[in-house]
Amino acid sequence: MIQRFIELGEGYSDLYELLEIAKSNQERITHMLQFETIKNEKKVCSLVVILKPTTTGDFQPLYICREGIPLLENKKSKRVILFEETAEQLGKKVTTFTVKPSTTFPEKELFFNHLIGILRMNNFIPPMK
Repeated sequence: MIQRFIELGEGYSDLYELLEIAKSNQERITHMLQFETIKNEKKVCSLVVILKPTTTGDFQPLYICREGIPLLENKKSKRVILFEETAEQLGKKVTTFTVKPSTTFPEKELFFNHLIGILRMNNFIPPMK
């Protein structure tokens, strides 16, 4: 099985595309996630929609808006609220993980491989075949 992150952007206008992907693939959604981290001394998050693998080709997409949404101490960001509301409308809960920032890794692909390992260990995505 091929499991791959598809980066849409950093969570600005691309967040609305992520929400549309979730809504238009309601029957394929397995999880909606929030990865929290500290990047450049600021608390930020990535939002992720995981879909079921395709029947033909055995490809599982993980759509991500990476590390562009600030996490404020006193209130939730409007973008996080929109993501949570969409999850609720689709009958899903947003699961939160605390992870290392992508800047810890020399390449973005290594960061994504690290996240895939975390998701496999926690049974959010199936193991390699």
